[in-house]
Amino acid sequence: MIPSPLRLAGLLSLAILGGCSAQAGPRPVVVELFQSQGCSSCPPANANLAKVADRPDVIALNFSVTYWDGPGWNDTFAQPKFTARQWDYAHALHHDNVFTPQIVVDGRRDGVGADPGDFGRLITPPAAVAGPTVSLAAGSVTIGAGATPVGGADVWLARYDPRVLNVPIRGGENGGRTLPHKDIVREFVRIGGWNGAAETLALPAARESGLATAILVQTAKAGPILAAAKG
Repeated sequence: MIPSPLRLAGLLSLAILGGCSAQAGPRPVVVELFQSQGCSSCPPANANLAKVADRPDVIALNFSVTYWDGPGWNDTFAQPKFTARQWDYAHALHHDNVFTPQIVVDGRRDGVGADPGDFGRLITPPAAVAGPTVSLAAGSVTIGAGATPVGGADVWLARYDPRVLNVPIRGGENGGRTLPHKDIVREFVRIGGWNGAAETLALPAARESGLATAILVQTAKAGPILAAAKG
Protein backbone atom coordinates (compact mmCIF):
# COMPACT_ATOMS: atom_id res chain seq x y z
CA MET A 1 0.00 0.00 0.00
CA ILE A 2 1.31 3.45 -0.91
CA PRO A 3 0.67 6.00 1.86
CA SER A 4 -0.79 9.37 0.94
CA PRO A 5 1.59 12.32 0.63
CA LEU A 6 0.33 13.49 3.97
CA ARG A 7 1.49 10.26 5.67
CA LEU A 8 4.57 9.66 3.91
CA ALA A 9 8.50 1.08 1.09
CA GLY A 10 24.05 -19.81 -5.75
CA LEU A 11 24.27 -21.14 -2.09
CA LEU A 12 26.19 -19.79 0.83
CA SER A 13 28.05 -21.92 3.31
CA LEU A 14 29.00 -20.48 6.64
CA ALA A 15 32.15 -21.88 8.14
CA ILE A 16 31.95 -21.44 11.89
CA LEU A 17 35.17 -22.18 13.70
CA GLY A 18 36.18 -20.79 17.04
CA GLY A 19 33.55 -18.07 16.96
CA CYS A 20 34.35 -16.92 13.42
CA SER A 21 32.25 -17.04 10.29
CA ALA A 22 33.59 -16.58 6.79
CA GLN A 23 32.06 -16.24 3.40
CA ALA A 24 32.72 -19.50 1.51
CA GLY A 25 31.54 -19.75 -2.07
CA PRO A 26 28.82 -17.55 -3.57
CA ARG A 27 27.74 -14.86 -1.17
CA PRO A 28 24.23 -14.79 0.28
CA VAL A 29 21.49 -12.78 -1.37
CA VAL A 30 20.55 -9.75 0.78
CA VAL A 31 16.79 -9.24 1.10
CA GLU A 32 15.69 -6.02 2.81
CA LEU A 33 12.02 -5.62 3.65
CA PHE A 34 10.62 -2.17 4.43
CA GLN A 35 7.29 -2.49 6.23
CA SER A 36 5.15 -1.12 9.02
CA GLN A 37 2.73 -2.48 11.61
CA GLY A 38 0.38 0.31 10.52
CA CYS A 39 0.10 -0.95 6.94
CA SER A 40 -2.53 -3.60 6.22
CA SER A 41 -0.67 -4.76 3.10
CA CYS A 42 2.50 -5.68 4.97
CA PRO A 43 1.70 -8.96 6.81
CA PRO A 44 1.97 -11.14 3.65
CA ALA A 45 5.40 -9.69 2.86
CA ASN A 46 6.47 -10.31 6.46
CA ALA A 47 5.34 -13.92 6.11
CA ASN A 48 7.28 -14.36 2.86
CA LEU A 49 10.44 -12.99 4.46
CA ALA A 50 10.06 -15.27 7.47
CA LYS A 51 9.93 -18.35 5.21
CA VAL A 52 13.40 -17.68 3.79
CA ALA A 53 15.02 -15.91 6.75
CA ASP A 54 16.85 -18.97 8.10
CA ARG A 55 18.22 -20.14 4.76
CA PRO A 56 22.04 -20.04 4.78
CA ASP A 57 22.06 -18.43 1.33
CA VAL A 58 19.86 -15.50 2.44
CA ILE A 59 20.45 -12.48 4.67
CA ALA A 60 16.96 -11.25 5.61
CA LEU A 61 16.73 -7.78 7.14
CA ASN A 62 13.34 -6.49 8.28
CA PHE A 63 13.23 -2.68 8.55
CA SER A 64 10.25 -1.00 10.24
CA VAL A 65 9.62 2.49 8.84
CA THR A 66 8.06 5.47 10.57
CA TYR A 67 5.74 7.14 8.04
CA TRP A 68 2.72 5.00 8.95
CA ASP A 69 2.95 6.08 12.59
CA GLY A 70 -0.02 8.15 13.66
CA PRO A 71 -2.81 8.58 16.23
CA GLY A 72 -3.95 4.99 15.82
CA TRP A 73 -0.64 3.19 16.25
CA ASN A 74 3.13 3.72 16.32
CA ASP A 75 5.26 0.87 15.04
CA THR A 76 7.11 -0.66 18.00
CA PHE A 77 10.32 -1.26 16.01
CA ALA A 78 10.44 1.76 13.66
CA GLN A 79 13.45 4.08 13.53
CA PRO A 80 13.88 7.23 11.42
CA LYS A 81 17.19 5.91 10.05
CA PHE A 82 15.32 2.95 8.51
CA THR A 83 12.97 5.34 6.72
CA ALA A 84 16.02 7.31 5.56
CA ARG A 85 17.57 4.14 4.12
CA GLN A 86 14.40 3.41 2.18
CA TRP A 87 14.48 6.94 0.76
CA ASP A 88 18.12 6.38 -0.25
CA TYR A 89 16.94 3.35 -2.22
CA ALA A 90 14.07 5.35 -3.74
CA HIS A 91 16.58 7.82 -5.12
CA ALA A 92 19.01 5.11 -6.28
CA LEU A 93 16.25 3.09 -7.98
CA HIS A 94 14.64 6.20 -9.51
CA HIS A 95 11.35 6.08 -7.59
CA ASP A 96 9.39 9.23 -6.83
CA ASN A 97 8.18 7.96 -3.46
CA VAL A 98 8.56 5.27 -0.83
CA PHE A 99 5.97 2.55 -0.24
CA THR A 100 5.20 -0.44 1.92
CA PRO A 101 5.75 -3.26 1.65
CA GLN A 102 8.89 -3.06 -0.42
CA ILE A 103 11.70 -5.56 -0.74
CA VAL A 104 15.08 -4.53 -2.09
CA VAL A 105 17.34 -7.38 -3.21
CA ASP A 106 21.13 -6.90 -3.24
CA GLY A 107 20.56 -3.15 -3.65
CA ARG A 108 19.90 -3.88 -7.33
CA ARG A 109 16.19 -4.64 -7.80
CA ASP A 110 13.00 -4.17 -5.85
CA GLY A 111 9.32 -5.01 -5.69
CA VAL A 112 6.33 -5.28 -3.38
CA GLY A 113 7.04 -8.83 -2.24
CA ALA A 114 3.56 -9.58 -0.89
CA ASP A 115 2.80 -12.25 -3.50
CA PRO A 116 4.78 -15.47 -2.81
CA GLY A 117 5.56 -16.07 -6.48
CA ASP A 118 6.73 -12.51 -7.05
CA PHE A 119 8.79 -12.66 -3.85
CA GLY A 120 10.48 -15.89 -4.96
CA ARG A 121 11.36 -14.48 -8.36
CA LEU A 122 12.80 -11.31 -6.85
CA ILE A 123 15.13 -13.10 -4.45
CA THR A 124 16.44 -15.65 -6.97
CA PRO A 125 20.11 -14.73 -7.35
CA PRO A 126 21.20 -13.67 -10.85
CA ALA A 127 24.62 -14.58 -12.23
CA ALA A 128 27.32 -14.30 -9.58
CA VAL A 129 28.77 -10.84 -9.04
CA ALA A 130 32.44 -10.68 -8.10
CA GLY A 131 33.08 -9.15 -4.71
CA PRO A 132 35.48 -9.35 -1.78
CA THR A 133 35.38 -12.02 0.89
CA VAL A 134 33.87 -11.06 4.25
CA SER A 135 34.94 -12.79 7.48
CA LEU A 136 33.29 -12.12 10.82
CA ALA A 137 35.07 -12.72 14.12
CA ALA A 138 34.33 -11.72 17.68
CA GLY A 139 34.56 -7.93 17.69
CA SER A 140 35.78 -7.42 14.11
CA VAL A 141 35.16 -8.01 10.42
CA THR A 142 37.78 -8.54 7.72
CA ILE A 143 37.04 -7.62 4.10
CA GLY A 144 39.37 -9.08 1.49
CA ALA A 145 40.99 -7.28 -1.41
CA GLY A 146 39.12 -6.81 -4.65
CA ALA A 147 38.41 -4.48 -7.53
CA THR A 148 38.16 -0.85 -6.45
CA PRO A 149 34.48 0.20 -6.60
CA VAL A 150 33.71 3.40 -8.47
CA GLY A 151 32.91 6.02 -5.84
CA GLY A 152 33.96 3.72 -3.01
CA ALA A 153 31.82 1.48 -0.84
CA ASP A 154 30.27 1.64 2.61
CA VAL A 155 30.54 -1.12 5.18
CA TRP A 156 27.29 -1.50 7.09
CA LEU A 157 26.68 -3.40 10.30
CA ALA A 158 23.16 -4.72 10.90
CA ARG A 159 22.13 -6.35 14.13
CA TYR A 160 18.75 -8.06 14.01
CA ASP A 161 16.55 -10.28 16.15
CA PRO A 162 16.37 -13.80 14.67
CA ARG A 163 13.35 -14.76 16.75
CA VAL A 164 9.71 -14.61 15.72
CA LEU A 165 8.24 -11.69 17.67
CA ASN A 166 4.45 -11.63 18.00
CA VAL A 167 3.18 -8.09 18.48
CA PRO A 168 -0.44 -7.28 19.48
CA ILE A 169 -1.53 -4.27 17.41
CA ARG A 170 -3.92 -2.00 19.28
CA GLY A 171 -4.83 0.48 16.56
CA GLY A 172 -4.42 1.56 12.97
CA GLU A 173 -5.16 -0.55 9.90
CA ASN A 174 -4.07 -3.76 11.65
CA GLY A 175 -5.77 -2.97 14.96
CA GLY A 176 -6.95 -6.07 16.81
CA ARG A 177 -4.44 -8.39 15.11
CA THR A 178 -1.31 -10.02 16.52
CA LEU A 179 1.40 -9.82 13.87
CA PRO A 180 4.52 -12.01 13.74
CA HIS A 181 7.83 -10.37 12.83
CA LYS A 182 11.19 -12.04 12.16
CA ASP A 183 14.70 -10.69 11.66
CA ILE A 184 13.68 -7.25 12.86
CA VAL A 185 16.64 -4.88 12.53
CA ARG A 186 17.51 -3.24 15.86
CA GLU A 187 20.81 -1.55 14.93
CA PHE A 188 22.07 -0.35 11.56
CA VAL A 189 25.28 1.66 11.39
CA ARG A 190 28.05 2.46 8.93
CA ILE A 191 31.31 1.22 10.44
CA GLY A 192 33.71 2.24 7.69
CA GLY A 193 34.51 2.24 4.00
CA TRP A 194 36.15 -0.12 1.51
CA ASN A 195 38.22 0.96 -1.49
CA GLY A 196 39.49 -2.38 -2.80
CA ALA A 197 42.28 -2.99 -0.27
CA ALA A 198 41.97 -5.63 2.44
CA GLU A 199 40.50 -4.03 5.54
CA THR A 200 39.78 -5.10 9.14
CA LEU A 201 37.21 -3.04 11.04
CA ALA A 202 36.22 -3.16 14.69
CA LEU A 203 32.58 -3.83 15.52
CA PRO A 204 30.89 -1.64 18.13
CA ALA A 205 29.49 -3.39 21.17
CA ALA A 206 25.91 -4.56 20.76
CA ARG A 207 23.27 -2.61 22.66
CA GLU A 208 21.11 -5.72 23.11
CA SER A 209 21.87 -9.38 23.73
CA GLY A 210 20.68 -12.21 21.52
CA LEU A 211 20.99 -10.35 18.21
CA ALA A 212 22.44 -11.79 15.01
CA THR A 213 24.96 -9.85 12.94
CA ALA A 214 25.21 -9.10 9.23
CA ILE A 215 27.80 -7.12 7.30
CA LEU A 216 27.04 -5.48 3.96
CA VAL A 217 29.69 -4.03 1.64
CA GLN A 218 27.67 -1.67 -0.54
CA THR A 219 28.60 0.84 -3.20
CA ALA A 220 27.99 4.42 -2.14
CA LYS A 221 24.59 6.12 -2.20
CA ALA A 222 22.60 2.89 -1.68
CA GLY A 223 24.06 1.25 -4.75
CA PRO A 224 24.57 -2.46 -5.45
CA ILE A 225 25.74 -4.69 -2.60
CA LEU A 226 29.13 -6.17 -3.47
CA ALA A 227 29.57 -8.62 -0.59
CA ALA A 228 27.82 -9.70 2.57
CA ALA A 229 28.04 -12.19 5.41
CA LYS A 230 26.07 -13.09 8.51
CA GLY A 231 27.04 -14.73 11.74
